[in-house]
Amino acid sequence: MSSRLDQVQPYALGLFRIVLGLLFACHGARSLFGVLGAEAAGGTAPTGAWPGWYAAVIELAAGILVLFGLGTRAAAFIASGAMAYAYFTVHQTEALFPIQNGGEGAAVYSWAFLLLVFTGPGALALDRLFAARGDADDSAKRDEPTAVAA
Repeated sequence: MSSRLDQVQPYALGLFRIVLGLLFACHGARSLFGVLGAEAAGGTAPTGAWPGWYAAVIELAAGILVLFGLGTRAAAFIASGAMAYAYFTVHQTEALFPIQNGGEGAAVYSWAFLLLVFTGPGALALDRLFAARGDADDSAKRDEPTAVAA
């Protein structure tokens, strides 16, 4: 059973990354464009307002990058830091534990993105496609005969 699970681990990680990125991008889109229930969540963030508008830009951009697996580790690192900042500056001032201060979402996002920093994107990531294409180009160049200058 364990060996079967190990075989599909990259795909499970890839699906985890896709869902996490999509959900995170939706948060940013809601705050920036007023879609996906923005009225119930307090509307859109005013352009340039600190920290809400900047957080929404990070959510949208990092979410899209993570969703597609482009620069996953860097995008996940930035997203993790943004959510840690949100937790400590907004939520933890209310109470110590996330269950008390409404910061469960920020805490879970922060840890989930930190996990991606260390595990990488998994399967189904554009990073892997570009890396494979680059490896094929490099091996083709090595196989070409080189001209020797006289």
